[in-house]
Amino acid sequence: MYDPLHDKSPGCDEKYPDSYWADVAGTPPEHDGQLDRDIEVDVAIVGAGYTGLSCALHLAREHGIKATVLEANQTAWGASGRNGGFVLKSSGRKPYATMQKQWGEEVMRGIYQEMCEGVDTVKSLIAEGIDCDQQDPGYIRVAHKPSMFKDLISAAKLQQKMFGYDVQILSRQDLHQQYMADQNAHGAIRYQDGFGINPLKLAWGYQRLARQAGVKIHCATPVESWHEQGQNEKTLQVLHTPNGIVKAKKVVIATNGYTPNGFHGLVKNRTLPVLSQIIVTQPLSPQQLEACNFLTSNVIMDTRALKYYYRKLPDNRILFGGRGAITGKGAEAPYFSERLLKVLKTNFPALENINYDYTWSGWLSMALDDLPHIYQNEQQNVFYSMGYCGAGVSFSVQAGKRLAQKVAGLDTPNLPLYQKALPKFPFAPFRRVGQWGFFQYGKVKDTWF
Repeated sequence: MYDPLHDKSPGCDEKYPDSYWADVAGTPPEHDGQLDRDIEVDVAIVGAGYTGLSCALHLAREHGIKATVLEANQTAWGASGRNGGFVLKSSGRKPYATMQKQWGEEVMRGIYQEMCEGVDTVKSLIAEGIDCDQQDPGYIRVAHKPSMFKDLISAAKLQQKMFGYDVQILSRQDLHQQYMADQNAHGAIRYQDGFGINPLKLAWGYQRLARQAGVKIHCATPVESWHEQGQNEKTLQVLHTPNGIVKAKKVVIATNGYTPNGFHGLVKNRTLPVLSQIIVTQPLSPQQLEACNFLTSNVIMDTRALKYYYRKLPDNRILFGGRGAITGKGAEAPYFSERLLKVLKTNFPALENINYDYTWSGWLSMALDDLPHIYQNEQQNVFYSMGYCGAGVSFSVQAGKRLAQKVAGLDTPNLPLYQKALPKFPFAPFRRVGQWGFFQYGKVKDTWF
């Protein structure tokens, strides 16, 4: 499997993974084919996932700039088409209370507002006619042990106080009777927003809207090398693809967790690609659903350091996800899928005989400070957005919108998200040693503390 820390290219025209999403999404929308000639453009965007498509769409609609998107494989071939489909008001992995202590209440509230706007933007684009199997609203955080229920209650009260957030506190009995009888859940809090979608169909919807706005999208067009030509105001970014050279005044890097090794100095050693693994079970029978009292289609996540997340899909399958292998070389090992299935069965003992029909993995991008960053070089001609920390389905669209503002030369909010570069990882060659250590720590913490 492609490994961004080692491989120079994610491939060319690779097919979608054998995922549930790809199996049920139907026929992909048309794109503009593989680039087969040399072109000059104002803006080139590398990567046709949520970030790149959102940036292109907002450049066209709000700034009158028609960008050209270059995708190595297929639209949303990376994380945008492989994730769990959770649309949340999320801020990476950094708690709001930590933001408040570090930057003050005004900045913390500004970041919260950006996350809210991300969800609103996704909703507004879906409302334009994107069929992405949107499910009922609701996001449930379950306590994986009794001590964590107290922490969830404290978090709920803090968010109610800080944001006036409508957060419901559910006892173990309430959760089991009204939503699902997860035997490893010892109470929960439930947000009224947040919802599940088919992430691949959502990306395809963005692609249709972007092309309707005049955006060119070339799939099977990896950027194989990149250099600058000229100086000062006449500097061009020269991108070499298999069958054509693109000369652009400005370039947006929208590859996030799938950014190849050595792709550009601006993003070198600034993220850690981490594998997430997902399984989708066989459809549950009415008897199995009743035995689990699985009444909800809300999206669900637990409080472990090494989190598990799950949801009931429209055809009564269960999607269940968690961490995957550390390297791409081990990504296809059945151990990781079997581990997820085993945990699912401890949550719901009535599913002892169930198996999974689909399993796949995908790279997400971790930032050292647990926060996404949208930034640019000093010359204002190379831009990036990265580091969603596994929470990018909604915020990546907001990030694309802010990227478009930066590309158009407009100011963005005075927040660390937009004014600071991603911090570099110290001892970058040993990032995965640190990741392995964190996984070991997480196992101990989740079990004993």
